[in-house]
Amino acid sequence: MDFNFFLSSYYPDPSYGGERLYGDMVAEARLAEQLGFNSVSIPEHHLINVLLNPAPLQLAVKVACETEAIDIVTSVAVLPLHDMRVFAGEVAMADILTEGRLVLGVGRGAFAYEMARLGTPIEESRAKFDESLDLLLRLLTEYEVEHHGHYYDFDPITIMPRPLTQPRPRIMIATMNHDGIRNSTLRGFNIQTTPLSGDPDLFRMQVDAHKEAKAEMGAAGVDLRIMLSRIVYCAADEADARQKLEMAHEYYSRFDNVFTGPGIVEDGCIAALPREQTIEELDANIMVCTSEQMIERIAEYDEREIDELILSSHLGQSAAETSEMMQRFAAEVMPAFSRRSSAETVHDDEAAVLRGPEPHSDDGLV
Repeated sequence: MDFNFFLSSYYPDPSYGGERLYGDMVAEARLAEQLGFNSVSIPEHHLINVLLNPAPLQLAVKVACETEAIDIVTSVAVLPLHDMRVFAGEVAMADILTEGRLVLGVGRGAFAYEMARLGTPIEESRAKFDESLDLLLRLLTEYEVEHHGHYYDFDPITIMPRPLTQPRPRIMIATMNHDGIRNSTLRGFNIQTTPLSGDPDLFRMQVDAHKEAKAEMGAAGVDLRIMLSRIVYCAADEADARQKLEMAHEYYSRFDNVFTGPGIVEDGCIAALPREQTIEELDANIMVCTSEQMIERIAEYDEREIDELILSSHLGQSAAETSEMMQRFAAEVMPAFSRRSSAETVHDDEAAVLRGPEPHSDDGLV
């Protein structure tokens, strides 16, 4: 199992400043490479102080300039918020400037607050994603693309320059439900998924849907991968774990506000709303614990053949604490799941390259 570090993008105190926030993210990417992580992840969100990063491809290029070999994953680029005629060229450029290390994770959007204010209501995002993804794939692989659809209508165009990676940059689909995972896998796509703070049975369903689809595909599905994103914090001791668990509960009080809640936001800051899920219930559904407990809990992921675990670890702690946690995880947890040396895993591009047919998305796309 490979490991991916989700670059910190939680901003509970805006006085911290964007310069320090993005500086922390770049520093974490450098450290992740030094520690043997296979990849790092970069989100896309706008207008809010949770997971905020309005330009994932721009940050991907910056990270590439500060690292040497680590893969750089968008988790995820929200296609309905972009014009594919512009975005395809930006993807090709980022593919070139990252020297082929870009892995384009794409989804349809998750937060109704930002989607509505940016002109694409969440209720329309699936249909727009479907058309956008089909068009993006054509623009990246074909010349003189002409399209007459619901959201796009234009005469033949060719994006320039062409991507470095052929036939196109690596693409992953973000989806959470059974049918979304199954259908996207059958169409030849790697998967990004997460149970968020849900019951462990949810992630088991997600992984099983991917494995069932791969089994149906036979040889064509052998190299398809599934990445699972979890809240993961490798604590120094039990007291540290309890403190970070309380911080995680507050983090979700903001996340839930814009994910499933009313979307109460003022001056870009999401209000922390009361949660029905208790801290004890949350503890059972995320991984905030010591390294010994962490190894036991990650063992099931390894047994279920999850290809890559994305560590979403920033709960509002300091940059220094994050760095110490990353080093603790790399030293005390990662060796228990190492099947190959980091030199072999860091640049194993071929296993992740997707060559499948061009799919239509489904209701599960996030």
